[in-house]
Amino acid sequence: MSTVNLQDVHCIPSLLQVSRCTVFLMPYPSKTDRQTILSAAVKYLAHGGIRDLSLRNLAASLDLAPTAIYRYFSDRSALEAALANEAARQLELALRKAADGCEPLTTIRKMSSAYIKFAKENRHLYEVMMSLHAPEHDATFRQSLWTFTVEQVQRIAGSGRAAQASVALWAFLHGAVALEAAQVFGENKPASGLEFGLDAWLMAVSTHGEPIEALRIKPTKKTANKKVSARESSLRSGK
Repeated sequence: MSTVNLQDVHCIPSLLQVSRCTVFLMPYPSKTDRQTILSAAVKYLAHGGIRDLSLRNLAASLDLAPTAIYRYFSDRSALEAALANEAARQLELALRKAADGCEPLTTIRKMSSAYIKFAKENRHLYEVMMSLHAPEHDATFRQSLWTFTVEQVQRIAGSGRAAQASVALWAFLHGAVALEAAQVFGENKPASGLEFGLDAWLMAVSTHGEPIEALRIKPTKKTANKKVSARESSLRSGK
């Protein structure tokens, strides 16, 4: 059943003052739904950034009236939050596929590669996912992505450090994506450093922090006294 938009009803009065109306039925909202609009927006982002996304053009690509978008998304921020949620869903699928059937260390390496690959191939969609969104919008898939990541990291780091280790891994991967997008890699800044960084992360989490703690050497009493004497001398001399 089609909904009639009264703006598209044109009436022609006759000699007997009886109106004859021609009704134009638009494909709103019977031929669209929330997912159709969201899928069209994802395709739009394949060619341009979120700042270039025009709701009017998006509606036109679906043969909809501009106001039809607002039946499913209250405002632009709601659409952007939905895009971020969709990006998280797609990224989690990519990570799950990469991790399927792998032992823990291989899982993290393959997930890391899949993460960077997804971010490179879906640059604008990834940027939306990593942007700030109002907390009232649905973030089901973003939370699911985080939960899956923590579960995989926990296989190496243990439950006690899984969350903080996941934050460190995510920060490293996002930084790698940002650096590559900025095209800063070269002879002096080799991309092979990413592998070095991932190796360092794996070493830190797989040994339960023992080497890290070993590096935090507490100063001996003699060393501490020397530092105090040096500070006192500096204060006296006014330097």
